[in-house]
Amino acid sequence: MKTVSITGSNGFVGTNLKHFFESLGFKVVGIKREELKDINKLSKIIEDSEIVINLAGANIINRWSESYKKLLYSSRIDTTKALVDAMNTAKQKPKLFISTSAVGIYDNSKCHTEDDAIYAEDFLANVCKDWEYEALEAKKLGIRTAIFRFGIVLGQGGGALEKMLLPFKLGVGGTIGDGSQYFSYIHIEDLVNAYKFLYENEQLDGVFNLCAPNGTTNKGLTKALGKALNRPTIFPVPQFVLNLIFSEGAKVLTDGQCAVPKRLVDSGFKFQFSSIETTIKDIVE
Repeated sequence: MKTVSITGSNGFVGTNLKHFFESLGFKVVGIKREELKDINKLSKIIEDSEIVINLAGANIINRWSESYKKLLYSSRIDTTKALVDAMNTAKQKPKLFISTSAVGIYDNSKCHTEDDAIYAEDFLANVCKDWEYEALEAKKLGIRTAIFRFGIVLGQGGGALEKMLLPFKLGVGGTIGDGSQYFSYIHIEDLVNAYKFLYENEQLDGVFNLCAPNGTTNKGLTKALGKALNRPTIFPVPQFVLNLIFSEGAKVLTDGQCAVPKRLVDSGFKFQFSSIETTIKDIVE
């Protein structure tokens, strides 16, 4: 039986990937935090794995104190470095390593494909750059290495949408600020299918934007939620309130990026949920 090993396997994305790969007949192993600190144990796990998936990282939607920013950084970069170091010592290398990043690497001047190198210079973008650098070190070991730059992941039972739904159901949902900020997103079903697509197409590696082909804005998301729930959306959330709650972390909600999944589309991947309306309708109904 082929084995997939996953860091961050207990999170929303990790849980869905675990169930998905198990449904395909894979054995799925969740890599524990203590195992990431023991290179011998970690190397043994990797030697038994055909695919290694790296999802580890502290929740980005939080108040960014200086100590929490250090945690955001270390939980991603140190974990990725530990995996690559263990791959280096492993006698049997995995066939595929898929690490994670975010569309937050880009600036918000335009819509970006993977060919663009117009990156932001803020904290989140710099985390993404270092995260990707550490992951791509696995290529030097002869391992097929890919990075998915996530948009906001939407699905039932968790993720960003679970936190958004209650105020909308109560009829007090609305835009964040003026709602004009970009909102790049991905339905969880498209996300897990993209992992399968990458595994099956052995010629593919490198960086991929993992977001729906038709992005939207915060206002577009708000309208789709209001329509699906049949609720008003007339109560905007002022940006200063988010600044008070999340400090610098409010930037994740108020300063979105626009990304396009050019490489996936060009490679033949078919999205089931390519618009925010179909995405929200499927999840809510």
